[in-house]
Amino acid sequence: MRLKHDWLGEVVLPEYAQRIVSLAPSITETLFALGLGGRTVGRSVYCYRPAEALALPTLSSYTRLRWDLLEQLQPDLILISTGIQRELLNELLARKLPIFPVPLVHSPYGILENILLVGELTGAGVRASQLCAELSDRYAKLHQILPPIRVYLELDLGGPTSVGRGSYITEALRHLGLDNVLSQHPQSYFAPDLALIERLMPQLVILEPKLPRSRILGETPARPFSEGANGLYQRQLERARARMGERGWSYPLLVNGGDELTHYGPMFFEYLEALERRIERMEIG
Repeated sequence: MRLKHDWLGEVVLPEYAQRIVSLAPSITETLFALGLGGRTVGRSVYCYRPAEALALPTLSSYTRLRWDLLEQLQPDLILISTGIQRELLNELLARKLPIFPVPLVHSPYGILENILLVGELTGAGVRASQLCAELSDRYAKLHQILPPIRVYLELDLGGPTSVGRGSYITEALRHLGLDNVLSQHPQSYFAPDLALIERLMPQLVILEPKLPRSRILGETPARPFSEGANGLYQRQLERARARMGERGWSYPLLVNGGDELTHYGPMFFEYLEALERRIERMEIG
């Protein structure tokens, strides 16, 4: 098949790829959701959704690749994201491998667009359309479902990170009805000024901890955590409370299982539903 890519120009790929390597978690989850797990032959170490993907050979991190294993796998289609994987992408292009870069998203609707794109790239367009209709309906039901609670969101990405304009997470919080206190910051992802957060007086702090190794290894499920559901969640909660205490913060706190809002595959909508349910149960005033 021949496709026009916005910066690669014309890209020629197999019409029905039979040996697909996915180097991004969102893409791997999408392939399995489209029923293409049997045609997926390799993954990155962070591709642990769904659990079936863990049986695939692991040939990359986000930025490093086992070239010897890639050669052994002989893929006829390699799917990769842009952004942090841009350097690896350029190296794959230089080697003239059958690659297609799936774009980063700037709203939850971009997740749906990427599902459709992966579906068309693999000949699973009908199933992709069905899946997008289902996810779109679930997302629509969340529109303005919560009161305009002022929230501060912090992601642990090797250090405190928050989200501003241009982030799909900011848009998702807005869709729920929440007021991200940093929504007008002119960067999509950035290290927040904690003194500023205090002046902005959030009514709720949402903390997403660093991705736990047990999730990568498949030892704990990728489903959204429920409070008190397991020991890992309790440890995450205790660490988050300690961090709040070190800052002298006493805001209401919500902690998730890690790698939930930062994951922009089909499961993002399930994580968002879980977030909404947990906030709804909290007494915030």
